[in-house]
Amino acid sequence: MTDAKAIDDAFAAGMVTFYVGYDPTASSLHAGSLTCIMVQRLLQRLGHKPVVLLGGGTARVGDPTGRTESRKMLDDATLSANVDGIRRNFDGYLHFDSGKDNDAVLVDNADWLCGLHYLQFLREIGSQFTVNRMIAAKTYRDRLDNEQPLSFLEFNYQLLQAYDFLHLYRDRGCTMQLGGSDQWGNMVAGTELIRRVIDGPSSAQALTWPLLLTADGRKMGKSADGAIWLDPAQCPPFDYYQYWLSCHDNDVRNHLLKYTDVSVEEIAELCKAEGSALREVKARLAREATTLAHGEEAADAAAKASKQAFGGGDDWSAVPAIEMGVSSIGLLDLVVDPRVAAFKSKREARARIEAGAVKLDGDPVKDHGVVLEASAFEDGTVRLRAGKKKRFRVVLGS
Repeated sequence: MTDAKAIDDAFAAGMVTFYVGYDPTASSLHAGSLTCIMVQRLLQRLGHKPVVLLGGGTARVGDPTGRTESRKMLDDATLSANVDGIRRNFDGYLHFDSGKDNDAVLVDNADWLCGLHYLQFLREIGSQFTVNRMIAAKTYRDRLDNEQPLSFLEFNYQLLQAYDFLHLYRDRGCTMQLGGSDQWGNMVAGTELIRRVIDGPSSAQALTWPLLLTADGRKMGKSADGAIWLDPAQCPPFDYYQYWLSCHDNDVRNHLLKYTDVSVEEIAELCKAEGSALREVKARLAREATTLAHGEEAADAAAKASKQAFGGGDDWSAVPAIEMGVSSIGLLDLVVDPRVAAFKSKREARARIEAGAVKLDGDPVKDHGVVLEASAFEDGTVRLRAGKKKRFRVVLGS
């Protein structure tokens, strides 16, 4: 943090307007963004005002932080669609239009960046930065030290993010920027720009937290199958629930503290559980996290489906159904179909099927050449188990 005492004093004195920025490089955020989102949620509950900044402008440049090559350039239509998608990710976490003074607001920096005049920007903002200071930042230094390309376009990113803070400081009285520690250099650039432009001491501060890894060394929000998206169309509530349910035992307490509203005292009691009893604590974590992301009804359905799919019964009515749109399909094609994605390749699928990792209606099937016919199953529906975690109701019929 830039100044611990000043930050403490600001939070103690009254409502602080703060912001966190997200570049819309995809149509959804994933669970790796939840630390930022939950910090915003906590501070709003304590009376402070979040500004959610979507970088429709900065995404046209691309943040070079932590990258060894330039980001892919996105067209305007894709960026607009991504902004709309990410907007919806915040519905369960923050209140926006409740009539309270600390209602969150959502802004898109394309609204002010895309209209900037280049010469004016260079004179007002560029004159406040030195190249010497900029290339000392880890983001740029790593690229240069490794003799990796750093485009002039990317070199402008720090100036644009700093300008965002200045704009929000002037326009909305936003005095604090929050974010992951990888953004520290850009955030400090913003506080220094504000101080220089207003020609004196300012109330602008920056506060960061470490980027998190799970106990097994993966980045938060990643699984063996890829990112855990907050958009239910990209990661259904059932799969989202399973992500939390299957977390490492050593992560349970940390996840409950950071990603749920459960009180610290109750978490201390819950985490006294050991062995098989910890499964119920994980179920509580999964239930709480899924409720925040997708709502209570979806969390209830996901919990019910999980009990059905992993409880050994024949009732799978709540388990997600996949409509295949065909009356017959080979088992090998089914398990590698993108909607199922039980295995990464047909080669892996063959080996796993032969090892007994796939079950149809509870019975192991070791012949990867089997063809499933809709007429062979009641209502054309078959219960598919693939590996330890994949459970689906597959509906055949054209």
